[in-house]
Amino acid sequence: MKKIILLFLAITVISCKNDSKKESKQQEEKNVHKENFPKNLAKVFEAHGGINTWRKAKVLSFNKGEEVHTVDLQTRKTVVNSPKYSLGFDGKEVWLDEEEEGVYKGNPTFYYNLYFYFYAMPFVLADDGIIYNKVADLTFEGKNYPGYKISYKANVGTSPDDNYIIYYNPTSFQMEWLAYTVTFNSKETSNKYNLIRYNSWENTNGLILPKEITWYKKDENGNPTEPARPATEFTLPLVSEGKLADSFYEKPVK
Repeated sequence: MKKIILLFLAITVISCKNDSKKESKQQEEKNVHKENFPKNLAKVFEAHGGINTWRKAKVLSFNKGEEVHTVDLQTRKTVVNSPKYSLGFDGKEVWLDEEEEGVYKGNPTFYYNLYFYFYAMPFVLADDGIIYNKVADLTFEGKNYPGYKISYKANVGTSPDDNYIIYYNPTSFQMEWLAYTVTFNSKETSNKYNLIRYNSWENTNGLILPKEITWYKKDENGNPTEPARPATEFTLPLVSEGKLADSFYEKPVK
């Protein structure tokens, strides 16, 4: 009799777990539908772990060479640490801290979230204030990749005139290419797109994130031809549902 009761309890627990997973999946599908993503773009998010998994995450971290990029996914506060400099966004201002003045050669305001956007694809294309439009397919080595253009409503972000086009595998719905414009310096819309290939991924706490990305040259029709430079690799990925203290994102006090 005792074994029967234990078996019944085990079955009940398993059943509850299965029901919970089913309800969670159904709720995620409802959430995706509610956010009014285009149907196939919603499938891209699902292929990379799902919007619910992304929404639950609080901190994202990854290494790009010697740099360690850490981002609060709710506030987008950011810190980029390296041996000779660090920079970040504390929620109000972008800051730079150098071992020696002039060590960092770039523009911190432009750079602090640049690789976060590339790394957190496709999920950053689910942010608020985004407009989606279907575009013509991209073609590479005889295969077509459907795409969606992502543009921003006025006054959204530091570069609202930037445009992105995400191209995905029509069978797996995994993201394969990203075309993007840069308007940070000009502050004007542009039709000149850069092109990145995404073809190496890894599962990090339920999210499918890139292991490397490769910039590509294009032909006169905007289709990729060959790599423009060596691949950029990402290592030591971390996705956490725990938050870091606000002080972590502040400029170090000397």
